Amino acid sequence: MRINRHRTLFATVAVAAALALTVAGCSSSDDSSDDNSAGDNSTYGLPANVTSGFTAVTVENLGSPTFPFVGSDGRAHVAYALQLTNAGLAPATLTKVEVVDASKPSAVLASYSGPALSDPKCETGECNRLRVLPSTPAPDAVIPPGQSRAFLVDFAVDQVSDVPQTVLHRISAKASANPGPGAPVDVTYTVAPKEVAAGTARVISPPLRGTNWLAQNGCCGTDFPHVTSLAPLSGALSNSQRFAIDWMRTDDQGRFYDGDKNNNDSYLSYGENIYAVADGTVSSTLDDMDANAPGVLPASDPVLAAKLTIENVDGNHIILDLGNGTWAMYAHLQKGSLQVKAGDKVKKGQVIAKLGNTGNSNAPHLHFQLMNGPDLAGSDGLPYVFDTFDYAGYVDPAAIRVADDFLTGDYFAHHSTTPQTRTDQLPLNESIVNFAN
Repeated sequence: MRINRHRTLFATVAVAAALALTVAGCSSSDDSSDDNSAGDNSTYGLPANVTSGFTAVTVENLGSPTFPFVGSDGRAHVAYALQLTNAGLAPATLTKVEVVDASKPSAVLASYSGPALSDPKCETGECNRLRVLPSTPAPDAVIPPGQSRAFLVDFAVDQVSDVPQTVLHRISAKASANPGPGAPVDVTYTVAPKEVAAGTARVISPPLRGTNWLAQNGCCGTDFPHVTSLAPLSGALSNSQRFAIDWMRTDDQGRFYDGDKNNNDSYLSYGENIYAVADGTVSSTLDDMDANAPGVLPASDPVLAAKLTIENVDGNHIILDLGNGTWAMYAHLQKGSLQVKAGDKVKKGQVIAKLGNTGNSNAPHLHFQLMNGPDLAGSDGLPYVFDTFDYAGYVDPAAIRVADDFLTGDYFAHHSTTPQTRTDQLPLNESIVNFAN
């Protein structure tokens, strides 16, 4: 399936529901100084530095408190989502969204304006963080009265210790100044505390072995899934896939298949062993779905789409309880290849299945993610890092976007012949990775 802003390779229906924490918006004053210019918020039960008063645009945190991870660029990344609702009578036009240190609001960690909010002409790069619910690019930065938008946040700092415990969100817009009628005016308020250092990224071993693995649809941009895959499930907008990766292998020339592109066996990924990333207990499995024909995404075919459910959208799969509130999910596995069942104990490095092309998948690949619950429809995605891998370059996202439905071609224009060993990092989107055998 061709990648562009309308269609996405390996798109998987989002299947997580997360706790939504609503924090009331506050006044139209700009609390950009280090002191609490809003006065004593204890009267309202609000944290310090959160302004108080009427806010036409309310801001709600989507998902659980999060924490940073180190990406293959060596920087510490934080990613999450917000829901913005216009509760005023006039249209609200966003002009800027800033993420600031809650303890020092003058310290701006990220600032989004212009195309970063919305740009229908932009298909790649820093754009379209404002989303029509559940999650497609908003046509503009206007939120009509009574409507909501999702907003995708990610920022990076030099190291994990630079991430504050909590951030606030400074919203600038033209919106209603009070609950009554009237033309929009310039407003700015600092609201919605989000805990972003609530833990540390789990260190796990890779789920695959060998060279030339491509981290498709990885964190953290807005031009590929899984980051954008918010879905309304279990009473909340949630995303279990925010830190998921679709792993697909190439040969030494950067080709994904050799031979008949309509045959799963022609793909370098197909039938590769899948490994337990840590000691754990099998929570649940599915192992009765037949392989798809390459080149056709079931969700795009009316007949095949009618057969997809939350239970089978990820195809044959394994959910592994790693303990301490963390579950690993392996999806799109080969029918009959599962070597474990619910209740089985597994050890790190144990072979548990083979890579396939089942569920909502149009080519052989492994969808892998960590989440904070055992159910696909009731969990939130968790950041993680691999203990070791070799970084071998990257594939230009533009090349993937214009590829045919079978990813025909050679994608090693930016492959390195001298891979760099990395430890305790997560490969970012379109990274080429070698795993130890």
